Amino acid sequence: MSLIRDNLTDELLYLYNTGKLYHAYRTFGAHICDGGVQFTVWAPDVRAVRVSGDFNGWNPWDSGALMEQLGSTGIHTVFVPGAKAGDHYKYDIETEGGDHLLKADPFAFGAEMRPGTSSLVTDLSYDWGDSEWIKARGVKDNFTSPMNIYECHLGSWKRHEGENGFYSYRELAEQLVPYVKDMGYTHVELLPVMEHPLDASWGYQVTGYYSPSSRSGSPADFKYLVDSFHKAGIGVILDWVPGHFCPDDHGLRDFNGSMLYESEIHPDWGTYKFDFGRPQVRSFLLSNAMFWIDEYHADGLRVDGVSSMLYLNFGVSDKSKMKFNKYGDEGNLEAIDFLRELNYMIGTNYSGVFTAAEESTAWPMVTKPPKDGGLGFHFKWNMGWMNDTLEYMSTDFPWREGAHNKLTFSMTYAYSENYILPLSHDEVVHGKKSLIGRMPGDIWRQFAGIRLLATYQMTFPGKKLNFMGHEIAQFIEWREYEGLEWFLLGYENHEKYQKFVKDLNHVYTEHPALWSEDNSWDGFNWIDPDDRQQNVLLYLRRGKAADGKEGELLICALNMGVKAFDEFEIGVPEPGFYKEIINSDDVKYAGSGRVNTRQVRARKKPMHGMPYSIRVKMPVVGGAIFRKKDKKIK
Repeated sequence: MSLIRDNLTDELLYLYNTGKLYHAYRTFGAHICDGGVQFTVWAPDVRAVRVSGDFNGWNPWDSGALMEQLGSTGIHTVFVPGAKAGDHYKYDIETEGGDHLLKADPFAFGAEMRPGTSSLVTDLSYDWGDSEWIKARGVKDNFTSPMNIYECHLGSWKRHEGENGFYSYRELAEQLVPYVKDMGYTHVELLPVMEHPLDASWGYQVTGYYSPSSRSGSPADFKYLVDSFHKAGIGVILDWVPGHFCPDDHGLRDFNGSMLYESEIHPDWGTYKFDFGRPQVRSFLLSNAMFWIDEYHADGLRVDGVSSMLYLNFGVSDKSKMKFNKYGDEGNLEAIDFLRELNYMIGTNYSGVFTAAEESTAWPMVTKPPKDGGLGFHFKWNMGWMNDTLEYMSTDFPWREGAHNKLTFSMTYAYSENYILPLSHDEVVHGKKSLIGRMPGDIWRQFAGIRLLATYQMTFPGKKLNFMGHEIAQFIEWREYEGLEWFLLGYENHEKYQKFVKDLNHVYTEHPALWSEDNSWDGFNWIDPDDRQQNVLLYLRRGKAADGKEGELLICALNMGVKAFDEFEIGVPEPGFYKEIINSDDVKYAGSGRVNTRQVRARKKPMHGMPYSIRVKMPVVGGAIFRKKDKKIK
């Protein structure tokens, strides 16, 4: 990357100062030029800004350290001869009150390994090998394609011995990429990889918005990891945090001696909310989203904490301190406008790239276009489905009849948004227990329960997301300071559960009925949602119709109770043969073996409002999927 030193034109400055400079990172930050580096930073209302680093012995009073301010724009720039890639640096900001603040570069492309806090002059060049992936991405319809996401924290998927035992990005490319591919996931979602000072924040308290974490290597190394995922046919979603930033002194807080990037302290988290009304802050954040797509080929952004951005009084318990907008409600109009612009910008500039909102309230039209009054996200996490499902699955068997509506209620709003069904990292921390730890009963029923939970998730309308460790049924909660308990795969139950997850993932990707009509009633129909006495749930999934013919038909039969059935009758809409394609009770998955080995022919006997019916075995705390064929399958 290079920069012409005099490219700070009036047009560019106008776009930046109106919040419309979507590629601000091409100008701001440290850019390597012939013979040195051009440094540019925004710091208005200060006496002076100087750059110091390895290139001048960290002497801000060096004759070449003083940066020139461009008129009254608050933009300061200087060319430093002899500075080069790899040099550490910071900005010395002299405030109007005469204080000196030593700040990391907001646009730094690289950062020093913690506990160091310096920025790094960084060469972003990389020879990508994913052109075929990018081309295919441009014509892909994410709504009618399979999406099974493996959510991963790179710092704790696996660890070496020692305090800083992080796997490098290149080691992860060698081990994580083939694992995700083999397990049948279509995407990986990475908890924030942007530089952050505290490991325990999991990456959600960012200081280096333009810097991949130095814990695992260089920016080029991270690009190698993304490149490797793409070559393996795996999409990469980055967790992105535009709602708040951490209060560390070297970061964005009080950047010019007073609130500049921030508007107020977050009442829940003690972090700082971005000031979405300030144009330069909007340029900073919008450019950051573009940066990760342009420079690191991200396929999607999961936007963290959207609810805390949308509501003026999010986390405010004192009614006397509540604020309201000009319309008298609690919507943060500036944040709403920012999110709409973000999603419009990505949607119109990058075919196949998507955004997903972590939004936990009933805010309307999150995934509807801005022109129709929506926020413009492509997907929204279905937190209601997640909460109801885990509450039901945690209920002991004698009381499940009374909780049956927890399994059916989400279908009343399933098509109000484009949903992702998340079983995320937030559900296995802070005393909530691991997923298998929530399952009632003895050890056999716990494993049966988590297999059933996975079956329910994979067959229910919506894209899928599971956090690492779910697939090996880890009993302890996730700990960011240690690797997953891979030794559990030496035990039969865990090894067979992992095999079940792998087989179920492949069933999902191989059968269009489970994903091609995720956002329409054309793809789902209840067979019997009300059998609460027997704790049974029956529904069908239908694939997208093609050439005037009906798409693939699957029957999903889930027994949430502890009573087994040898001849359970299920209504089906069509004649033909129904073949069981997976059963969570199979002995190869550590089940009891109550499976349907023979194809079942539909009889002309009405049942559940359907003209035909089949008679099948139903396992205890288990689920099965049947595929319909017109002719008997050999």
